[in-house]
Amino acid sequence: MSETQPSIGDMLAATVPMVRTLNLAFGEVTAERAELHLPDQPDFHNHVGGPHAGAMFTLAESASGAIVLAAFGDQLSRAVPLAVRAEIGYKKLAMGPVTATATLGRPAADVVAELDAGGRPEFPVRVSITRGDGAETGEMTIVWTLRPNA
Repeated sequence: MSETQPSIGDMLAATVPMVRTLNLAFGEVTAERAELHLPDQPDFHNHVGGPHAGAMFTLAESASGAIVLAAFGDQLSRAVPLAVRAEIGYKKLAMGPVTATATLGRPAADVVAELDAGGRPEFPVRVSITRGDGAETGEMTIVWTLRPNA
């Protein structure tokens, strides 16, 4: 990406109000991996003092969107990425800042080949949510599609 183009984090922060509302911070974002951080913010705590489940869902979904843009940004002139469905599991108590790390569950080349063949490909993005000590507090799978432009 050239220095004159905005980063994926800048683009998401500009176009997705929830990214700004939750003050999500972008770490590494590539076509192979996207990492986002949710700082510890009392305004978004739950009844036990950790990040609210809705905030963690938004963090994970935003990480999935970042990797989708990184992997398929060159397809935006002919297809729109859309989340189709999501499933999240909360595994351990999250306290303090948390990080979501997203990875594609299907090779990007296969998704583009299906789009090239006239299909509307679906592909999973897997997200791991961890707290500061490295323990995984949640996991999420978001199924995305590339909907061809009419």
